[in-house]
Amino acid sequence: MVASSFSSDDLLVIAKPDLNAALEDWLNFLGSERRYSDHTLIAYERDVQQFLRFLTDHLGGAPGIMDLADLKPADFRGFLARRRQSGAQTRTLARGLAGIRSLLTFLEQRGQVNAAGAAAVRTPRLPRSLPKPIGAEDAKAIVSKDLSFEDTPWVAARNAAVFTLLYGCGLRISEALALTPDTAPKHGDTSLRIRGKGGKERLVPLLPVVIDAIDDYKEQCPHDLAAKGPLFVGVRGGKLNPRMIQLAMQKARSALGLPDTATPHALRHSFATHLLSGGGDLRSIQELLGHASLSTTQIYTEVNSARLLDAYDKSHPRR
Repeated sequence: MVASSFSSDDLLVIAKPDLNAALEDWLNFLGSERRYSDHTLIAYERDVQQFLRFLTDHLGGAPGIMDLADLKPADFRGFLARRRQSGAQTRTLARGLAGIRSLLTFLEQRGQVNAAGAAAVRTPRLPRSLPKPIGAEDAKAIVSKDLSFEDTPWVAARNAAVFTLLYGCGLRISEALALTPDTAPKHGDTSLRIRGKGGKERLVPLLPVVIDAIDDYKEQCPHDLAAKGPLFVGVRGGKLNPRMIQLAMQKARSALGLPDTATPHALRHSFATHLLSGGGDLRSIQELLGHASLSTTQIYTEVNSARLLDAYDKSHPRR
């Protein structure tokens, strides 16, 4: 079960007992059944607390479930306006509304409220920012241990193996660092089973270069790697902190003269963009990345279009 801070004295002041109990059930549901991350749960909890404080002032008393059932679209718009006045950014407002809708949908499924009021409120429009992939040659340079980004050879091999998983398999850092010697790809394997966001599993095809990079790291690593322990370890032998990979990328950026947008996650963007440029279809790329919705993957078509227009602008003789 997911621990909830909704039972705190602070929250009990601004919600009636029936709503407090429902809030805890909701958080536990998101954590145990929907498998939301701790980060998302904390954000949703904080946003709903702010909404309840608004309702306490708006309604003149601590709200209960019946008060939520009577809310109209204007009430939600009033909350968003209040948050905007206090300096909340568009992304924060959109996430806050998403959390409130999630709670109301949960209560609606239990037959306690009607979520139509919140559903009728338009989500604040988010600024659309395109992923910024790394060029193919630069990406290949980053995954190579031959460039001296590190003074210690085994650390260079470790970083190269992690980067190769990000670029060669499209993994997130958390997915790469969750591998163990037991689950790591080995010679003869043609695919890698990954458990991604929400506990969703996917199979990713393996390139020989990925297996070679991992084998090279394991041969050089001075620490004993327990079969079910972390595959990638720090200099003292404990589980590798993602921050170390981010710092390694900073060194790579400096050595190659790359912009700040060249992050470890940009290697995953590069994986998708380069596959699409090479003729890969969106549905396959969606499955490889583990995206729940095709619309999330479609953003890479915009990246491709933007790159094409930029090349056209720079090279067409009539520009």
